[in-house]
Amino acid sequence: MRRMLVLLAVAALAAYGLFEARQLITGPTITIVTPADGSATSSPAVRVEGVAHNISFLTINDAPAYTDEAGHFYEVLTPPPGLSVISVSATDRFGRAVKKTLTINVLTYCIKV
Repeated sequence: MRRMLVLLAVAALAAYGLFEARQLITGPTITIVTPADGSATSSPAVRVEGVAHNISFLTINDAPAYTDEAGHFYEVLTPPPGLSVISVSATDRFGRAVKKTLTINVLTYCIKV
C-alpha cells in the first residue's frame, strides 16, 4: 500500500511538472488581432494589435515592440499607399522564433458603395 502511494505521488508530481512546462515546450506564439490579412484601408495610420505568449523579444517590421503583462501589444504604423507587408516576429529565451506576416492595401481614395 505504501509503495502504491509513493508511486502515485511521484506520478502526480511528474504530471504537474509536465503541465507547468507546457509553455516552455510549445515555444513562442503570436496572434494578430487587427488588421485582418488582405484587408484594405483608406486611413494613413494602421494599428497593428495582437497577443504574444512565451516571448522574450518582439518586433514589428524589424522595430522593437513591447507587450504588457498579459502579452498584448499594439503599434501604429504609417505604411505607404498600395500593398504593404507587415511582419511580426518573436523570439523566446531559448532562441526559438516565430514570424507572422500579413498584407494590407492602403488606398488613397474611397470607394463609394
